[in-house]
Amino acid sequence: MKKSKIIPNLWFDGNAKEAAEYYVSVFPNGKILNTTYYPKTEAEGLAEFQKDFAGKVLTVEFEILGMRFIGINAGPQFKFNESVSFMITCKDQTEIDYYWDTLTANGGEESVCGWLKDKYGLSWQVCPENWEDLTKKPGAFKEMMGMKKIIISDF
Repeated sequence: MKKSKIIPNLWFDGNAKEAAEYYVSVFPNGKILNTTYYPKTEAEGLAEFQKDFAGKVLTVEFEILGMRFIGINAGPQFKFNESVSFMITCKDQTEIDYYWDTLTANGGEESVCGWLKDKYGLSWQVCPENWEDLTKKPGAFKEMMGMKKIIISDF
């Protein structure tokens, strides 16, 4: 498979491998593609903030639903926020329920209009694949904005 020219890099605080393994378990046919490691000694070029990472996982490249990601272990300096999210388009309510329930479990958080944060703080939008058509129905947009998980039968 040809590598994408754009690969989202996700910053983790020491748990990139755990997160990658979680994501490949959630999505069908997910897989870990590559793992790299920090050099083992400071003499090999580690910056002061990287000393605790010596010899540990640096990056984990993984693929879910045909999209590649790289998780990087880089410390607590940055956290995920809602300014970036990944949309999962779902064929039916069963698929919406699966992703919603799975990604909000064990510390995930529900938000509004199909948005949620998983247990790592990454934002997702779990939406029906025909959400654009649904929002054109009278009153549907307002209804959708009032929901947490999208319930297709309400439209």
